[in-house]
Amino acid sequence: MNTDQALALHESSIIFDGLVIAKWNRDLFEDMAKGGLTAANCTVSVWEGFKDTIDNITEFNQFFCDNSDLIMPVHTTADIAKAKEQGKTGIILGFQNANAFEDKIGYVEIFKKLGVGIVQMAYNTQNLVGTGCYERDGGLSGFGLEIVAEMNRVGIMCDLSHVGPKTSEEVILASTKPVCYSHCLPFGLKEHPRNKKDEELRFIAEHGGFIGVTMFAPFLKNGIDSTVDDYVEAIDYVVNIAGEDCVGIGTDFTQGHDQAFFDMLTHDKGYARNLTNFGTIINPEGIRTLGEFPNLTATMLKHGWSESKIKKIMGENWVRVLKDVWGE
Repeated sequence: MNTDQALALHESSIIFDGLVIAKWNRDLFEDMAKGGLTAANCTVSVWEGFKDTIDNITEFNQFFCDNSDLIMPVHTTADIAKAKEQGKTGIILGFQNANAFEDKIGYVEIFKKLGVGIVQMAYNTQNLVGTGCYERDGGLSGFGLEIVAEMNRVGIMCDLSHVGPKTSEEVILASTKPVCYSHCLPFGLKEHPRNKKDEELRFIAEHGGFIGVTMFAPFLKNGIDSTVDDYVEAIDYVVNIAGEDCVGIGTDFTQGHDQAFFDMLTHDKGYARNLTNFGTIINPEGIRTLGEFPNLTATMLKHGWSESKIKKIMGENWVRVLKDVWGE
């Protein structure tokens, strides 16, 4: 493999990360630039309700002002192209839980106008919309059906990464727009409640949906001993099931966070019953930080991937499906 070839390919490609939940600060934005990241779905709500989520978006609005040389807001796929042209990282605001909608369908459009482009229907447990992947799945609620329809109408993508299989299936069938697993891994490589079975991956693909593959080490086959090669193997596993046109990257980078952050994630509503224990958190060797993103492109080349396949998986597929959902 030619190192110059890999770098040139990376620099010429749209590099899109379907899920980043890092510690937001200038150091992080500088590392995004170092990694050549064109755009990313950045989490601003997990367990928060409406007001606290608004506060998080207000904070991010200040980040846009203070770091305008590095990042810019994304509302349309044209904004992603603009970010690439300007050498900045485009930020899509995203939720990992529909909690912030509370019981008000009207909040969906409000958040869309504030730049929210992707919302996960539930995070690990039950909410008003449906059920997460860590408890018995009762499926999509009547309110949830209306939320899906409203997200379709205003152009917010439904994300099912942490959602239970029954609720996921019902969202896939109810949605008139493509839905996604923004960050998941195959159950076929490691049995874990967060990983998706082959039939689930096939089902979402057959219904026009999208799959972003994560590299979160506890869910990878070799755990914390994983490397960037293991990550590429996992992506290829999904591609072999779903096809190379509906698969992309969704790293789930948690860069910069401390143990208290992971404790918040693994407890229901951030503080209540313990749902799971991740153990040691360390990203795969070769892509420990966002700044090492070019190593992923190089590893794909090393594994014999064509340049067209790499460009699709690294970002072109995400842009196409988001245009379908957002309408622009």
